[in-house]
Amino acid sequence: VDLIKNVQVQAILGPQTSSEAVFVVDIGNKTEVPIISFSATSPSISFTKTPYLIRTTLNDSKQVIAIAAIIKSFGWREVVPIYEDTDYGKDMIPYLIDAIQDVNSHVPYRSVLCSSPTDVQIRGELYKLMTMQTRVFVVHMRTSLGSRLFSIANELRMMSKGYVWIITDGITDLLSSMNSSIVESMQGVLGIKAYVPGSGKLDNFKRRWKRIFFQKNPDIDEAELNIIGLWAYDSVWALATAVERLNTVSPRYKKLDNRTNTTDLENLGISENGPTLRDSILQTKFQGLSGEFCLKDGQLQSSTFKIINLVGKGEREIGFWSPTHGLSGNSDLTTKTSSQTNLRAIIWPGETTVVPKGWEMPASERKLKVGVPRINGFSNFVNVEKDRKTNATLVTGFCIDVFKAAVDSMKYALPYEFVPFEKADGESAGDYNELVYQVYLQNYDVVVGDVTILAKRSNYVDFTVPITESGVSIVVPVKEDDRKNAWIFLKPLTMELWLTTGAFFIYTGFVIWVLEHGINKDFRGKPSQQVGTIFYFTFSTLVFAHILILTSSYTASLTSMLTVQQLQPTIKDISDLKNTGDYVGYLSGSFVYELAQSLGIHSSKLRPYGNVEAFHEALSKGSQNGGVSAIIDEIPYIKVLLAKYCTKYKMVGPTHRTAGFGFVFRKGSPLVPDISRAILNVTEGDKMEAIDREWFGQQVSCQEQGTTTSESLTLDSFKGLFMIAGVASATAFLVFFIIFLYEHRNIITSECSVSQKISAMAVEFDKEKEISSRGSKKIDFLSARTTDGRESCVAEYNVSTPQSPATSVSVQEDTVFSTEGSTPSTDHSKPIREPPGVIEITSVN
Repeated sequence: VDLIKNVQVQAILGPQTSSEAVFVVDIGNKTEVPIISFSATSPSISFTKTPYLIRTTLNDSKQVIAIAAIIKSFGWREVVPIYEDTDYGKDMIPYLIDAIQDVNSHVPYRSVLCSSPTDVQIRGELYKLMTMQTRVFVVHMRTSLGSRLFSIANELRMMSKGYVWIITDGITDLLSSMNSSIVESMQGVLGIKAYVPGSGKLDNFKRRWKRIFFQKNPDIDEAELNIIGLWAYDSVWALATAVERLNTVSPRYKKLDNRTNTTDLENLGISENGPTLRDSILQTKFQGLSGEFCLKDGQLQSSTFKIINLVGKGEREIGFWSPTHGLSGNSDLTTKTSSQTNLRAIIWPGETTVVPKGWEMPASERKLKVGVPRINGFSNFVNVEKDRKTNATLVTGFCIDVFKAAVDSMKYALPYEFVPFEKADGESAGDYNELVYQVYLQNYDVVVGDVTILAKRSNYVDFTVPITESGVSIVVPVKEDDRKNAWIFLKPLTMELWLTTGAFFIYTGFVIWVLEHGINKDFRGKPSQQVGTIFYFTFSTLVFAHILILTSSYTASLTSMLTVQQLQPTIKDISDLKNTGDYVGYLSGSFVYELAQSLGIHSSKLRPYGNVEAFHEALSKGSQNGGVSAIIDEIPYIKVLLAKYCTKYKMVGPTHRTAGFGFVFRKGSPLVPDISRAILNVTEGDKMEAIDREWFGQQVSCQEQGTTTSESLTLDSFKGLFMIAGVASATAFLVFFIIFLYEHRNIITSECSVSQKISAMAVEFDKEKEISSRGSKKIDFLSARTTDGRESCVAEYNVSTPQSPATSVSVQEDTVFSTEGSTPSTDHSKPIREPPGVIEITSVN
């Protein structure tokens, strides 16, 4: 105020802190006097709000991008900022957090120290950090406070292996002024500082500065000119250049009024040269000691940052970062990269070259609390049991084994314990959504189980890569195998075609009969004979060409039905379910309930089930009998069902994509990338196949499903055909037998014995019949006694047509008697002609 009021300065150079700059800039804005600051770095000071502030240093928000690039290059997923509660400390933090989140890292905690903390307060805050998993810290504070912080951190062994410390330029730029013992306690720390390109002009200036400095400070053995001194020199040079350009001779201030009783601030007036001088400074460009001097929006433009590593008693350069080329191991910045491989070798805390993974288990050795679902569903994936002897909880299953295999394959130990998500009585404490939410509430560190990766869940937790196939589909019962249908031979042709073909056969036979009736004697006779002739010619028309084509088509169709396996589903897709209004089953507690509703299935048509057996029972009953017509569920569950009942059910319709099952971690957990890589190593090796076989058995294809195959025909396919042929043959035989018995009813009603009747019937059956249209034949059966007392049965034929006198023959052992009065003869040398009229059969009693 005194400089403006009494000296009437044209510009002010020198607010060194952001707090000082805020106060001085307010005066500069009121008096329109340019305020030039080469060390006020707070991002909260904006040129748009304070147009007379000219910042000839870098804004703190510029270096956060370089810090984020380092974090990204090493894959650290969690970072904790440590800063002081001042404008300088806290104004940069929002920009730092945004930059960290832009590289997919997370800030789980902010460590804030008051502007003048005691050692006890610093130690308490560091103890708190030791209880956390995160081991990557970004320190942004004044050098005086930073020196105390690192000294105490070294005492607490926080500068040992596994820790990562990154300091901002507020400390890095002043390392040369820090005590050597403090620097030694900061071994392995990474730092960010503005890069100053070398030049002969700079070297000459440094030599002159050192000579003058040591002359004035003979007690100091070593000193280096830092970047702040270079910016201060360039600021003075820029101001002198701007004033020289304006050729201003004397300062002029315009008084506001002559009122009395006003404060000194109100009586300062307004500089008449201020606006033009400000514009002249903003337009000044030259190659300064710190590099190119060019102002934009009232501040020095972002430049390249140098990355240093504190080793021994000083710093060593390991790389660079620029806005255009990113990280690079060389100062020429010709290659853009984000990989740490382009940086030079780094000595980390603990004097190790092994890159820290960025997190460790807390000092208390607390195990990871792994939550597992307690839902009694598909025990193949997760099964929770209690050991009756020890009362210990036993957790097994496919998901559990995959998690164990992944942890075992990691390069570092990861202690954990399984904690079921259950109530005091052992029942489940909620569904999968509630279980996942417990991770967000930090009641669990991890959740392992058949938990589906969903977008809405990923808003508050992180998932690993999937451990199973993804997708939701529908399972429905298959139709009965038509090959076992006794009437399958009728299926190749429709009923309409069968009737048309039969009618065409009869019509063709009728036409032939009409054409042949008058000229062909075979088409004449009794009506029954003529009808029979018609049907005979009907079937004889099969030799015609179009009938042969029909027969060939029938044969091909029937062959396809019989020899190709056909498991046809009862329902084809979700639209069939919506049209029929049948009930649909789903796994209880699953997100599939909401998915089914989004697909158009009403909630009243959805029925929950808990396991494979419940699915099978519901599908067996059907929708009309208290069950369901289909099951909608995730593919891993469906495969378990089909593996057990592959001949009964089939997966149909399109697959609705999901991300599969994954393990759940807290948002931003550093374990996620490590576990994900471990899962990929397990799934790509033989270990996953062994786990699959253990929990789901040997993967064999179902004999009734898959691709169509040909096989031998069975009797089941032709039962109907054989039955028709058998019934027709049996009917014909029965009719013939009845007629035969009727014609020989005299034999049946005779007084002969049963054996004699059977013998007589056999003789009659074996005898050749002569069919004549001139008369009919009557058969009589007589019974008599022979001379030796044996019973004799005689069959007599009476023919209505004229014939020779009746003759009878009695057959008694070796003697033949003639009824015409001839004497008996025992001569066997002459054949005896059988009389045509009578046969006598004698049996010996």
